[in-house]
Amino acid sequence: MDGYSRFASKRTSLFRASEIRELLKLTEGKDVISLAGGLPDPKVFDPRLADIAREVIAERGERALQYSPTAGVTEFREVLKDFAASKGIRVDPGDDVIVTTGSQEALFLAARVLVDPGDKVIVEEPTYLAAVNVFREHGAVFEAIPVDSEGMQTDVLEERLKSMGRDEKRPKLAYLVPTSQNPSGSTMSQERRRHLIELAEQYDFLIIEDDPYSFFTFEPVNVDYLKSLDKSGRVIYTSTFSKILSPGLRVGWVLGPRDLISYIELAKQAVDLHTATLSQYIVMEAIRKGIVDATIERARSLYKEKRDVMMNSLDEHMTGLAEWTRPVGGFFTMVYVNGEIDMKALMLEAIEKYRVAYVPGESFFPVSKKKNTMRLNFSYPSKEQIAEGVRRIARLVKDKLGK
Repeated sequence: MDGYSRFASKRTSLFRASEIRELLKLTEGKDVISLAGGLPDPKVFDPRLADIAREVIAERGERALQYSPTAGVTEFREVLKDFAASKGIRVDPGDDVIVTTGSQEALFLAARVLVDPGDKVIVEEPTYLAAVNVFREHGAVFEAIPVDSEGMQTDVLEERLKSMGRDEKRPKLAYLVPTSQNPSGSTMSQERRRHLIELAEQYDFLIIEDDPYSFFTFEPVNVDYLKSLDKSGRVIYTSTFSKILSPGLRVGWVLGPRDLISYIELAKQAVDLHTATLSQYIVMEAIRKGIVDATIERARSLYKEKRDVMMNSLDEHMTGLAEWTRPVGGFFTMVYVNGEIDMKALMLEAIEKYRVAYVPGESFFPVSKKKNTMRLNFSYPSKEQIAEGVRRIARLVKDKLGK
């Protein structure tokens, strides 16, 4: 026990270290192929951002280097509404936008505003690890619904909701990454999206639609955003420019009913006052000059090639050893190893002996804790590293399974 534990709040007992961040520490400076992180490929970064930054400081320095409103630069928020509409995300007259420090802060603020200890939160299983950590810190109880190739199994959710006793606490919130999900890469079908909205209406809960990856899908995906299907202000849409422009700018955003956004704005005032003004101006000009759209197209092409290498390598080396998801977009695939094997327990050995890193999948399953799983990333490593990394993981699995 450290010397300061007696001063720590009770809330700190709910804190969990991010396994992904801890893995980055373990692999730093080592000759290890990492299929662990969720970083964009630096090749997609646009060098014209340097010119935009200089231009913004030279021409708008008095505003860009100053404090800005908590909700974000007013001009930028209007640009964001137009950007959303151009991508097929419906913006209603009663909607508003708040700019956040990445979408991670958006999730934190939404949880702070909406979740009390003991509240039930519906999540996909598996689901985004950092969201699990945020909701857990706020005392959420998870109602975990399995995911297949068509996303959350809403028929299972409906049965769970029906089976809850009259006096049992009902979920007040659902959190999903419905398109190119992290970690599975699955995309929710249109039928299930409509069903989820119907269930939200019937059982009176809100929905957070977390959308970092829909901008670069690799095949046609004929589905509507949950935000666009919503007719009664139940969907809070959040996205980020970390994946489609640069994570270093730390710009995310939330679109939703004005009354909900006002609660989030009050919470943000107590956290960081506002998102970096300079970053907001840079992203705004990148949208206006077409750099965001150009980056999206460049990323889509590159990540599709890498996804294909990942799938081919898994087919070649892991057939008979595991099953895996086949993502239509995003950065990841989820691998389910055949047999009794604990991929978290093997992580250090994988790094030290086999010189390869992955993210153990257990923590992406907030209830069932599937130990025989791992998440593999294909956005950041080179094609050669992807192929060799999968080969090394297959060698590890074969050795442990005695094959």
